[in-house]
Amino acid sequence: MTLLVSAFTQTATANTHQIQQSKPFKRDGIRITDTLDIPPTGFDPSPHIRTLESALAQLLPLRKANAQKTSELERAVAVAERAYRSDVRGAKAGFETVNTQFQALDSKIMSVGRTAVRIGEQLESIDRLRQRGSEAHDLILYYNDFAAGDTSRLEQMRKEGGREGRQKVAVAARRLLSLSKEVEGVEGADKTRETIERYCERFEKEMLRLFDRYYRKGDPKAMAHCAKTLEDFNGGQSCIQIYVNQHDFFISKERVQETAGGLVGGAIWDSLPDPNSPAPKSEPGLTSLYDEIRITVGQEAQIVTAVFPHPATVMQVFLQRVFAQVVQGYIETLIQTASSSSTLAYLRILRLARAQTSGLINDLRSHEFFRPSASSSSSSLITPLGSSSAVESGLDSGQTTGAGAGSAGIVAVTQMLDHSMDELFVPYMEGSRYMDKEGKNLTELYAATLIRFTNWHRAVNKAKSSNTIFDRMVNQLSNAAHQAAHSSSGETTAAGPGGSPQIGSNHEHTHDASRLDRLMKFSGLSAIVDKTGSSSHNPAADPSQMFEEGDGELHVSTAKKMLEWHAEAVGRMVELSPASDVPRNAYTLLKVLADSFGKGYLETALDTALHQLTLLDGKTEPDLSPLLVIRQADMIMHLWQKYISTALVPLAGTSVTVRREMGIFNNHVRVRIEGKVNSIVQRALDAIVNYLSHALSKQKKGDFKPKNDELAFARINTEPCLLACDFLGKVREVTAGALTGRNAEVFLTEVGVTFHSLLLEHLKKFPVSAIGGLVLTKDLALYQDTVATFLLAPISDRFEMLRQLGNVFIVQPDILRSYLQEGYLARIENRLLRPFVMCRSDY
Repeated sequence: MTLLVSAFTQTATANTHQIQQSKPFKRDGIRITDTLDIPPTGFDPSPHIRTLESALAQLLPLRKANAQKTSELERAVAVAERAYRSDVRGAKAGFETVNTQFQALDSKIMSVGRTAVRIGEQLESIDRLRQRGSEAHDLILYYNDFAAGDTSRLEQMRKEGGREGRQKVAVAARRLLSLSKEVEGVEGADKTRETIERYCERFEKEMLRLFDRYYRKGDPKAMAHCAKTLEDFNGGQSCIQIYVNQHDFFISKERVQETAGGLVGGAIWDSLPDPNSPAPKSEPGLTSLYDEIRITVGQEAQIVTAVFPHPATVMQVFLQRVFAQVVQGYIETLIQTASSSSTLAYLRILRLARAQTSGLINDLRSHEFFRPSASSSSSSLITPLGSSSAVESGLDSGQTTGAGAGSAGIVAVTQMLDHSMDELFVPYMEGSRYMDKEGKNLTELYAATLIRFTNWHRAVNKAKSSNTIFDRMVNQLSNAAHQAAHSSSGETTAAGPGGSPQIGSNHEHTHDASRLDRLMKFSGLSAIVDKTGSSSHNPAADPSQMFEEGDGELHVSTAKKMLEWHAEAVGRMVELSPASDVPRNAYTLLKVLADSFGKGYLETALDTALHQLTLLDGKTEPDLSPLLVIRQADMIMHLWQKYISTALVPLAGTSVTVRREMGIFNNHVRVRIEGKVNSIVQRALDAIVNYLSHALSKQKKGDFKPKNDELAFARINTEPCLLACDFLGKVREVTAGALTGRNAEVFLTEVGVTFHSLLLEHLKKFPVSAIGGLVLTKDLALYQDTVATFLLAPISDRFEMLRQLGNVFIVQPDILRSYLQEGYLARIENRLLRPFVMCRSDY
């Protein structure tokens, strides 16, 4: 600090002297001092020097004192560090000594521990040998007593030892029974074995009697003692059976039968066979039964946990009995009752029962008893019932309890529930039984809906039925209706002396008759039978004549109903079928739909329309009403294709093969139907052209060359013109009702172009006078006005050209050449116009 201040003072003094002694700096002859107006007096450093000297006088003593203090502190620190290092060396030596002593002590303790373990193992081995020797001694002693016919020793232990004594007797009796079976070739061994068996049987009965008594008293602790004793004796199977058999839930099958006896007649059974009613979600009796099962299982879970050593085993037996005795019996009754009603009722009940049963099993699984964590503390390893060797080995080696054992027991119960679920519905789902029922149901519904439709078309076509499932069902319903129409005479013949029908021989057909009756009512045949009566002379009694006017028409509402029924079947199939079978089953249902909906409905109507158009002779005005079927067929076909792409094709997404087959099949059906529609359109075009040709053929030679001019002026149009125009108006109306959009335009264009060609050829055949030309122009104008209603520009242009061509017959000869070079005629070659000009009477 002093050196810095001194240097600064010397530098400042030197600079001051330099400033005082330096001369003024000149720049271009001008002094800077003059420019800045600085006073001529120089810088005076004296005040600053005095200030610095005063500061130095104060700082120098402070520096000296600071240096002394620092030196003292450094010496103190050095002394402290030497003392610290000395202490650390001492502590380290002490720690090393302690560690050495601790290791020596630890070695001694480990040596003593190993010695103690060896001694303990030897003691345990000796104790086991002693225990086994004691047990063997007691077992031999008991065996000798039984050989002598004396059972007092065990009886005394059983009666006076209390619960512990009974448990010891159970173990001893089990071992005696096992020993007696192994002893052979010794005199009196068979008799001794019989004595032991009788005693074991008596002991078991006594324990079961005690268990039953405590069960009736509601003493769970005493019941638990009996259950544990019987488990030590023979695995506890008999105890579990008594507990389950005497449960209030299994009184008898009468309760189930009484409940099932009141099934028929409820609201659900009225809606089940009705396809237009929504499928019920639950059945009251089944819902009540499952609610009772849920409550009972919840109560039993607490009881079996408190009473039995292995509650999962008891619950498994209990639930097996519930499903095998109660649930299965009720479901069988439900399905049998539904089957006697209709196939649809059968399928709806099957789906309903499976859904409710699945819900019951899911609820049981969610119960806390079926959670491994809830039962692991009180459950042990589940062994098969009646396996005495497993029980004996478990008792001899010690019970194994814990979370793993409890989890194994719960897994066994869960697997049993899944197995019971499968067993309940295997008789109805095995193989192709279920899909056969679905196909039969759809065929029955479609046949009942379309029977009058089919009969109408058969009568019109006079065609024989094919051998498809759909046609067989239609014939079956028709025959049933025919029999119903003659039922009065049949009943009189079949009635016995008491007036009652002899139905014993037909008892096996009761279900089929009931099902056919429902289908007849659904199809409307019953109303026709009631209306026509039972007269055998009435033609309506013929099955093929059971229809009414209008039954043969296609209706979108009918198609929607049929697709809704099919959609219900598809949804049921997805719910009931395994996921791997869904694509193939969806394809099967598509085939059923194509057979009944496609062939039985759409194609039948199209075939009839084609047949009706084929019968037209061309000489009379054709009835084009069969063409109207195309509009309904088009809407139904669009609805069908939309349904397939939305409901069926996505179900085949998991199977590339089935998806491809489904697409090929659907395209084949669509192409076949479109081909029939095209055939109908072509037949209609042929019929229209034939009739127009026939109408034009009625043109007389003198129509355009009249002899009576006044009569020609009075007549507006010729007869062929009126016939053709009137028919063309009907064609336009029918086309508007049958075709839409581009299809209607193409059809009317074809009609217009063909008729235009016919007229061109027609005009070449008749000579035309001047007055006849006026008649011709009137006809051509009416043709043009009629075709103009088609609202097609190309056709209108053609008939405008035809009108101008008609004017050729009325223009003066001197302007004929110029007229042929105007308008549309100017575009036509002269060689093509010459045949028409030659028809002028003045040519």
